[in-house]
Amino acid sequence: MNMLLQHLIEKIIHTGNLTVTGPKGATRTFGDGSGDKTHIVIHTSRAERAIALHPSLAIPEAFMEQELDFVEGDVLSFLHLAYQNMGISWTDSNWGKLLNTARLAFRPLQQLNTHRRSKKNVEHHYDLSGELYKLFLDEDMQYSCAYFERPDMGLDEAQLAKKRHIAAKMNIRPGQNVLDIGCGWGGMALYIARAFEVHVLGVTLSSEQHQLASERAQAEGLEHNVHFEIRDYRDLSERFDRIVSVGMFEHVGVTQYQTFFDKCATLLKPDGVMLMHTIGRTAPPTTTNAFIRKHIFPGGYIPALSEIMPAIEKAGLAITDIEILRLHYAETLKHWRERFLANRDKVKEIYDERFCRMWEFYLSGSEASFRWQDLVNFQIQLTHKNDALPITRDYIFECEKKLQASETAHDPKNLQDQPAPIKTSKPRRGKITGKS
Repeated sequence: MNMLLQHLIEKIIHTGNLTVTGPKGATRTFGDGSGDKTHIVIHTSRAERAIALHPSLAIPEAFMEQELDFVEGDVLSFLHLAYQNMGISWTDSNWGKLLNTARLAFRPLQQLNTHRRSKKNVEHHYDLSGELYKLFLDEDMQYSCAYFERPDMGLDEAQLAKKRHIAAKMNIRPGQNVLDIGCGWGGMALYIARAFEVHVLGVTLSSEQHQLASERAQAEGLEHNVHFEIRDYRDLSERFDRIVSVGMFEHVGVTQYQTFFDKCATLLKPDGVMLMHTIGRTAPPTTTNAFIRKHIFPGGYIPALSEIMPAIEKAGLAITDIEILRLHYAETLKHWRERFLANRDKVKEIYDERFCRMWEFYLSGSEASFRWQDLVNFQIQLTHKNDALPITRDYIFECEKKLQASETAHDPKNLQDQPAPIKTSKPRRGKITGKS
């Protein structure tokens, strides 16, 4: 075995049961032998050297290229073993702190998300085949953290609960104009329009998402209430009563945080409410994992609260509520990973073995980061005025109950009709622009 790699593993793995077989057939075991066994086989000397020099990138790449295999255990069990030895954050070690400081110096270049670069980054991930996402997402194509109100919730039910929870926090009124920044395949925008009888503008940079979202609006007869556009949020000039952004802020880039919140402050009416749902971290600022940045989300970054708050304050927005969703995304990713693996052969028909391995590592690694590392979800509520919302959180729970009752009463499984909105006032018809 490569001596540098052996020294690295010995330095990290103290507990657990890890066996590594090198390209020449030599096998070494690390840890105290406790727990389930994980056995890795490295097939090439090239991969062995690369892993010794840059494990966070080289391990997933070697797995992608079939230069590394798990003969006992899998990606998730291996990461669990690694993380339980490394602690909550690898930056806790002296070497980790030194390396993180060096990487932070280059972060602005990695996060330089101009209009053109942002669109290219989005296309890299979100313009993949829609059939791929249908194989592992819920029926509504929600590609963000679900909300598990009960441990026994299924994925579809938990994603519905997420939409209900977010919508309730926005305190929406009939006839208002709502902006959905990063609308995905349209599920959140359609839910809001259906439930509250409002006008919704959803913007995305993905042509695949825009096409499906528009088709869904037409199929539901909501095209006069919901309008989707391929548009950068920085190019918007309308004003809105409510703004929602779910799972988009991770793609903004640290160099654009002030631009993002300044723009949102301009777009939000004086008595408006904004709800931002984003992945975040409980540890200090760091850099994006090299594998994720290179292969999955180029230009993406998961922020610490300390990086978000100054930009919000400078934009003149008031923070009226913050909720930290712990482990909800770990459970969401567990469902996605299991569904993906159950449909692996179908994914391979769309792409190839390399893609399947890349996404298996991505989904497993993401679940591990939320389950055993420092990743969480932030839901941040923003206004211009501190009296724009009720002074207690009771209105959130009351709205959620009304929404849930309406969903249950008009569930197509119980009644053969479409879900009815909980409000009754009829909005004016026409193209949704957000203008007051």
